Amino acid sequence: MKDKLNITIRIAELPPFALQINRNEEEVIRNAEYNVNRLWRMWRSRFSDKSSTEVLGMVAFQFAKLFTVLNKQADDLNAVIDRLNRQFDDLILDFDSVDHVNKPADNLNG
Repeated sequence: MKDKLNITIRIAELPPFALQINRNEEEVIRNAEYNVNRLWRMWRSRFSDKSSTEVLGMVAFQFAKLFTVLNKQADDLNAVIDRLNRQFDDLILDFDSVDHVNKPADNLNG
């Protein structure tokens, strides 16, 4: 079976375009296509005074904003995880040093 898959997606009122993707990406690509078109249709009916291109620009901005917010949240989460890992390492080192101090000398080697 080929690792690559040829698919066609349709966004808003644009001509369909072909993509070659990894097979394991198809669900993500199809969901992205669906969500862009869903938001575009909703906003197209809400902002009927705007052109299709303007609405598509608004949709693109909305997804770019979401992407930016999620990246910031991921960075913040990674910073918290790094801090917790350092604290955990410090606790283990402290525990090890206290554990050795409290053991009787004859138990250290065996």
